[in-house]
Amino acid sequence: MQSRETQGMSRERLARVERFIDESYIATGKLPGALIQVWRRGELALNSVLGLADRERQVPLAQDSIFRIYSMTKPVTSVAVMMLVEECKIALDDPVSKYIAAWENLGVHAGGFMESFQTRPAARPMLVVDLLRHTSGLTYGFQQNTNVDAAYRKLKLGELATEGTLDEMIDKLATLPLEFSPGEAWNYSVSTDALGYLVGKVSGMPFETFLKQRIFDPLGMVDTGFHVPEDKASRFCACYAVGALGSKVVSTKGPMLQDDPQASAYLKPPAFISGGGGLVSTAADYMRFARMLLQGGELDGVRLLGPKTLKLMTANHLPGGVDLPRLSRSMFSEATYDGVGFGLGFATTVTPESTLIPGSAGDFFWGGAASTFFWVDPQEELIGLFLTQLLPSSAYPVRRQLRTLVYSAITEPGPAAR
Repeated sequence: MQSRETQGMSRERLARVERFIDESYIATGKLPGALIQVWRRGELALNSVLGLADRERQVPLAQDSIFRIYSMTKPVTSVAVMMLVEECKIALDDPVSKYIAAWENLGVHAGGFMESFQTRPAARPMLVVDLLRHTSGLTYGFQQNTNVDAAYRKLKLGELATEGTLDEMIDKLATLPLEFSPGEAWNYSVSTDALGYLVGKVSGMPFETFLKQRIFDPLGMVDTGFHVPEDKASRFCACYAVGALGSKVVSTKGPMLQDDPQASAYLKPPAFISGGGGLVSTAADYMRFARMLLQGGELDGVRLLGPKTLKLMTANHLPGGVDLPRLSRSMFSEATYDGVGFGLGFATTVTPESTLIPGSAGDFFWGGAASTFFWVDPQEELIGLFLTQLLPSSAYPVRRQLRTLVYSAITEPGPAAR
């Protein structure tokens, strides 16, 4: 007789996770497909593959399907930076202008439009730590909140829109004012793209080469990179959007095709290497990255970071120790919950009770624009991974629903939670 539990989780309640996503999202056509994995106590407790990778061609989603992970690239880039911090090649309190001289005198927006910006001096220099925690004063054009955001859109700077190369983006940013003085607020931004530039500058090798040689190859992340090679193209998912161009106006025909996997720009190496949102990956690969994080920076004998460094990364680094809603000026981010702070590359739960959803103090997470999501809970020895392809990630509350369903399946708390 099969045990009713696995890794301290109810099999019946884990089955409820799959059933809910299937009935509420796949069968209704809200999502084309979804891959759900739950890792607990050293094993996969749930591994579910639902729906389609390509609705137009009726291609089923598969275990090895390749997804655009967009902003789930950010934790990878942040790990790369912290590897260099551990080697004393860069420091968190270094001024960014030490590496990008043209940014030394960036002013703060005080009025005007792109052709006639008025600025005031920043209260202090932008530091490397500001880039990691999004307190740099940079922004994203898709925030659509200020005249600076509008300038980003006009210059086509941002996670999904950037044209040109990474070096060209850095040069263009030198011509624009900051939204606020570094450290004064939190704003989701191109900060992590700037970190990718710093990794290349400090390591002496192209950013994408550093990721491959120092992170992907050592961890065995064989399908992760900035484009989909020809021999893997058949595994690449289609990407969809809620309404035209990802608007929240829902089409009566369901999600609309946003990026055809057989005609996608991802099929060729990009000119712009985005540390903020450029990677594609698989469930197997990203789970290996997440397991490395859960285990304090090491996996299968390969150590990328020391446990003390990872503890530093997952602490709340928002000035004053406040949570995101108290400091955020973002119209959009991948996390907006009360009780959630931000560390060096991840959001982190500070007061679980304030979020009004299950979790643990110190769990950390992030998501991507196409509704992908992951979280790591060291107290519960738990990882949750959700991969799909639907823009925008704010279309449905699937992330909080997933967390609720997964935590409700736990029957035995992990050692750190007892």
